[in-house]
Amino acid sequence: MDKEISIEERRKQKLKTILKIAIPAVLIIAAVVIGIMSMAPSMKRESLDFITVDRGTVETSADASGKVIPAYEMTITSPINTKILEIYCHEGDFVEPGQSLLKLDLESEETQMQNLADERMMRNYDTQQTILASRTYLTNLEMQIKAKEMSVARLKTEMANEKHLDSIGSGTGDKVREAELAYKTALLELDQLRKQLHNETLSHEASRKTKELQEGITAKNLEEKRRTLEDARIKAPARATITYLNSSIGTSISAGERLALLSDLSHFKIEGQIPEANSDKLALGSEVKVRVGKETLKGHISTIAPQSNNGVVSFTVILDNDNDEHLRSGIKAEINVLYDIREDVVRLPNAPYYHGPGTYTMFIDNGHGKLERREVSLGEANFDYVEVLSGLKPGDVVVRNDLSEYKNNDLIKIKD
Repeated sequence: MDKEISIEERRKQKLKTILKIAIPAVLIIAAVVIGIMSMAPSMKRESLDFITVDRGTVETSADASGKVIPAYEMTITSPINTKILEIYCHEGDFVEPGQSLLKLDLESEETQMQNLADERMMRNYDTQQTILASRTYLTNLEMQIKAKEMSVARLKTEMANEKHLDSIGSGTGDKVREAELAYKTALLELDQLRKQLHNETLSHEASRKTKELQEGITAKNLEEKRRTLEDARIKAPARATITYLNSSIGTSISAGERLALLSDLSHFKIEGQIPEANSDKLALGSEVKVRVGKETLKGHISTIAPQSNNGVVSFTVILDNDNDEHLRSGIKAEINVLYDIREDVVRLPNAPYYHGPGTYTMFIDNGHGKLERREVSLGEANFDYVEVLSGLKPGDVVVRNDLSEYKNNDLIKIKD
């Protein structure tokens, strides 16, 4: 007869069966985990560049590009059609104000100026002659008027005498009428002379002003020709360096053609361009940071182009230190236009990994010899810092190197 197995005995047998199955499974899983861990990529710590997350202020900015140009440039053009006779300087020479740069053929212009000077003198003589002739003519009219006034006075007396004689019976009515007629005729002639004097005075005054105006026009033309000739004696307007000079002796030059370019190479400004999508972030007086090589300079926006050209808006930056030793004409510059300040935010030092706001895959040192992959959301930035929106906290140590080839790995071993 079979003996009945107790409940306790059955429990022990069941546990033994479970252990026989579980222990190999655990060993298999552990082996798989160890195998996976052993397959994780590894990097030497010395090849990694780490940056630390902290909390602080981020002055948000818009990126722009530009180049360094002289703060002062002046283009000298030929004011006349001529040709180059002599060269006194060369490109790269430093010149003082008033120093001659080159000599142009001015013979034709000097002849024209002399002709204008002669014409002005002739017009001056003509004006003086007109004034004298007018004065003589008007003086004669005034003398005629005085003589006529005396004649009128005499005829008036004669008329009065005839009337008196007629009243006492010694005269006749015909003589009275003749005297009256002579007197009235003389009055009309006197009035006519006075009107003639008035009209002639106005006419001669207008003629004199016309002559003076013609003389003035000639004088202005002469002065303009003098200025043109002075400009044609090509001289440096200020202390500067010659960065271009037309040195082709004998070459014909047209009016308005460039002869020289003078630049102040001791002071500079920045000629910037920004995509029109970010042009709303530009404002006159806005602070900017300019990076030239490894040097960062501060400045402000002084001018903004009124319209975009080929998708970009141009602007000019005046530097606080415009004679910094790192500035060279023509070198490229990176520009940050500051437009907002965000305080007490989580931030990360800026580096080449940053390409604008968005989500980034980054690796964080977990302090146990491994780098952990993490999805990080970054916001606005400037030259120095990037705002962290999520995924990182102050104190996290982040790899700055480009690890995009490991973006599918959750862990990376660090070899010391």
